[in-house]
Amino acid sequence: MVGMEGTGCGALLRELQQIWAEVGESEGEKSKVLSEIERECLEVYRRKVDDANRTRVQLHQSVATKEAEVALLMATLGEHKLYLKKDKGYLSLKEQLATVVPVLDDLKCKKEERIKQYYDIRSQIEKIRSELSERSDKGDHVNSPADDEHDLSTRKLNSYQAQLSALQKDKSDRLHKVLKYVNEVHSLCGVLGIDFAKTVNGIHPSLHQNGVEQSRNISNGTLEGLASTISNLKAERKSRIDKMRETMESLCHLWKLMDSSEEEKRQFSKVISILISPEEGITSAGVLSQETIEKMEAEVERLTELKTNRLKEIVTKRRAELEDICKNAHIQPDLSTAPEQTNALIDSGTIDPSELLANIESQILKAKEESLSRKDIMDRINKWIAACDEEAWLEEYNQDSKRYSSGRGAHVNLRRAEKARILVTKIPAMMDNLINRTFAWENARNKPFLYDGGRLVSVLEEYRLNRKEKEEEKRRYRIRRNWRASCLQRKKRFLAPNQAQRERAA
Repeated sequence: MVGMEGTGCGALLRELQQIWAEVGESEGEKSKVLSEIERECLEVYRRKVDDANRTRVQLHQSVATKEAEVALLMATLGEHKLYLKKDKGYLSLKEQLATVVPVLDDLKCKKEERIKQYYDIRSQIEKIRSELSERSDKGDHVNSPADDEHDLSTRKLNSYQAQLSALQKDKSDRLHKVLKYVNEVHSLCGVLGIDFAKTVNGIHPSLHQNGVEQSRNISNGTLEGLASTISNLKAERKSRIDKMRETMESLCHLWKLMDSSEEEKRQFSKVISILISPEEGITSAGVLSQETIEKMEAEVERLTELKTNRLKEIVTKRRAELEDICKNAHIQPDLSTAPEQTNALIDSGTIDPSELLANIESQILKAKEESLSRKDIMDRINKWIAACDEEAWLEEYNQDSKRYSSGRGAHVNLRRAEKARILVTKIPAMMDNLINRTFAWENARNKPFLYDGGRLVSVLEEYRLNRKEKEEEKRRYRIRRNWRASCLQRKKRFLAPNQAQRERAA
């Protein structure tokens, strides 16, 4: 009570004692009242202390709980930074609580952000894994968000990010491979004339979608399906190329046999130019289509049906060509392929027109080779014949009594006669040279050199003999002519004196 004298309670006590003094309360009553007042004051203090103690306990629990939450969040987030740096001995509980609450709120925000990062990364991983496993592998998937809330450390986040990067790279590589395969399938389908959409839809419908690239299925099954399809398409391409080359060979053979026009060949000119290229170089759309193959086969069938009648015409034409070559070379054509015989053989079916045409082609080739080997001698024969023609013209010219007249063209004939006389003098040498070359040709080939069915050497020898006889006849004619002229002159000299005597006597 003494401690209360300087307080509001002390003033009240003094005021109470004055009242008591005026009233005349007894000491016992005063003591009793004062005891009651003291007891009531203690009860008030006790209640306040209890309230304060409960508040302290609550603050202790709150601080401890929040610190525990902070510790748990730091462990979950893998944070090693010490947020509570101040010594607790210098901080009240409210100050401690005020310090830990912002830290806890910051960590909760970090946890939410980290959970969102985990969810985003896990969603991407799950999506890519689903794409890689054709959305059918339900056993191998990432944990649910609740499964990872006890460990949200940056170490685990980095692990997920590394996993995501690896999956993204795998996806990128697969997508690039899928696009490469799809482009190759598209090219092969175009060349083969096959429906591209139907082909890739059989592997996976997403391969023919026109959306973003990420929508394409890139699973192992898709890659294997594309690789298998490409292998099958390449095998089909090789099969069709082989078939078309075989058909084109037959077609070219028929064209050659039937002497087809360029217009008939032009419709397959593109196919011919492409078939000589390597397989990988054949990229033109539809060039290996079934329609092109059927068109070629139809042309082969059409030409085969026309072959017999057309070959008869070609055989006749080639036989005429053979006869022209033989005529120009002055050799006799083979009689076994004469038109009257070949037509009879073709009509009777005794011989295949192709074999007959091949026989004529062989004869043409031999005739051309023979003509080429005879060219040098034939050129000399032509020169010899030309010289003989000039010799015959010169003889006629010499017998013309009016050759020296001043008529029109006389000077031209005179110059020609001068050249002809020079050329005629060379005929013996030309014949000797021609005979020697002919003998050399015959010895080299061990056969006679025939000219229009007769041996050239015999013709030349006969001509040389006739020429000698003709020259001998000319020589005898000149002798007789000179003798007659001499006799006439002697007669004139003998008769001249007698004529003079008769004239004098008269």
